Amino acid sequence: MHGELPKHIVVKKESRARRYIVFALVLLAIGGALYYVYGTGGTPQRRGPGGRFGGMEGPVPVLAAQVLAADMPVYLNAVGTTRALNTVTVKAQVDGKLLEVNFKEGQDVKKGDVLARIDPVTYQAALDQAVAKKAQDEALLANAKNDLERYEKLAATNAINKQQFDTQRALVAQYTAQVQSDTAAIESAQATLGYTTITAPIDGRTGIRLVDQGNIVRASDSTGIVVITQIQPIAVTYSLPQQDLPQVNAAFAKGPLASDALRSDTNQVLDRGKLTVVDNQVDSSTGTVKLKSEFPNANLQLWPGQFVNVRLLVDTLKQVTVIPTGAVQRGPNGTFVYAIKDDNTVQMRPVQVRMQDENQTVIASGVSPGERVVTTGFARLTDGAKVSISSGNSGGAAAPAAAGAAPAGALQGVGRREGQRPANTQNSERRQRGGEGSRTSAPQ
Repeated sequence: MHGELPKHIVVKKESRARRYIVFALVLLAIGGALYYVYGTGGTPQRRGPGGRFGGMEGPVPVLAAQVLAADMPVYLNAVGTTRALNTVTVKAQVDGKLLEVNFKEGQDVKKGDVLARIDPVTYQAALDQAVAKKAQDEALLANAKNDLERYEKLAATNAINKQQFDTQRALVAQYTAQVQSDTAAIESAQATLGYTTITAPIDGRTGIRLVDQGNIVRASDSTGIVVITQIQPIAVTYSLPQQDLPQVNAAFAKGPLASDALRSDTNQVLDRGKLTVVDNQVDSSTGTVKLKSEFPNANLQLWPGQFVNVRLLVDTLKQVTVIPTGAVQRGPNGTFVYAIKDDNTVQMRPVQVRMQDENQTVIASGVSPGERVVTTGFARLTDGAKVSISSGNSGGAAAPAAAGAAPAGALQGVGRREGQRPANTQNSERRQRGGEGSRTSAPQ
């Protein structure tokens, strides 16, 4: 046992050997990585499109659109609430038993259609009594008139006292007034009897029945029998900022303004109508003014209480320069575009934005109709770079708006400041410029 080393010395040597092995493996891994990156000869390799250590050789693939001159409708956008043009709660005007209900829930009715009937027996009796009273008073009046004629002849010969003649004449006037009162009583009884037949006051659609046949209804009931809403045509109310009020009033003074009701999820056009009312005051708590547009609603696309997007046509810009919003870029010195020259090289060109929305941008200066601008593929573009234009949209016109949205070239959100980019376009721009070594800047 004298030739054996102590146990703690053996353990220490084994631990040191493991460390040497781990260190050697790390060196091999680092060497392999360097060889993979630099290859033989110590020169960095190009790694293809968008590679970390190199770029793509040759033209940069892009999509392009042609600059157009077009008439551009300008819209103001808002969120509105659909309301029935007229709403009537049909109530009983007399007390009595509800004998008939002559409508179905959800039925379209016309003005004058019989909706329900109340027991008319007591009201018919009151009418008959008024008619009989008038007949009685008319008989008394006829007799008094006959006596007056006799008294008039006798008074002419002084056969009777003049006072007696005057009394008879007053009696005739009294009976005449009584007959007139009876006539009014008959008309009142007839009206009351007519209230036992309940008719539709407007054209519209009935809602859910609020009282069933056989119940006692009263004129003082607050619930009524049914609610009728007029939904053809129908109205949409919405609000706009007070800053837009001068523009709306100026356009409205020239004639009716076209309004479109859009689905809130897809911006599909539901119906087209016209602005009918601008409220006579601004809501001081919100700084907005209410407007109401009327729509035909021929196919019942709109329903009371429904939320819809509304766009109001307030102006049309004639023959302005238009490009897709995606072509407009923003740099330290402002907005610019990449214009494509005849030799398929790009030029960074500053532009002045007049108006802009998510789809189209009106350019005040910087490009001219007939030129082409890059709409997609900005990540590796620099001023003077060679490009290859994809055939999918080469030289095409400005991209149309989504289905159901504003027409191609329609401008929305007139209040947006000049040169302001929509949020989604700015995010897209950041994603496109995400590659290292591919940042661009506006021309100096």
